Amino acid sequence: MSTDRTENPYELGNAAKNVLYAWWSILQSEEVGGQAKADRAILRRAADLNAVACTPAYQRLYRRMVAAHGGTDWPVFKQDYLAAVVALLAHVKTNTEASLPQSMSSENGQDNPVSALRFQRLLESPDADALFTGLRRALPLIKNGVNILSLANDVFGWNEYTKKRWAYSYRWPDKS
Repeated sequence: MSTDRTENPYELGNAAKNVLYAWWSILQSEEVGGQAKADRAILRRAADLNAVACTPAYQRLYRRMVAAHGGTDWPVFKQDYLAAVVALLAHVKTNTEASLPQSMSSENGQDNPVSALRFQRLLESPDADALFTGLRRALPLIKNGVNILSLANDVFGWNEYTKKRWAYSYRWPDKS
């Protein structure tokens, strides 16, 4: 089964991932300047998903991603999740091997960068806005480093399955 969004609206297709990764690489480059630097600043300052969706930076990237998948727009309910992905990636400085839940917890489960309570609140995020707000606040706690394609897939495909997978991947502190 292909991961194209036309077959599975809960995952980004490979073509969209490639466009997203190339965009992020330019955005985080040491030599970034001009439009890319301005785009990064605008996306980092966006307070909510409406603000993100109304930026030229997001709209340009969105159109490139749509073109990579044959020109068909994502369903409206997924566009907010894509806006969240784009705005969150503007905050990510380092692409690591670790997924979000792994980055938010330590090897021994003690002294997690993201507390169990904060992580649990993230798991309870009912929509793209709540998830975006929670993750935007959590990224500095993990030094803005995470696997960007994992972040993109998890945020874009936010559903009960993703929440459960996160719960199993996070290293919960032992309170006994």
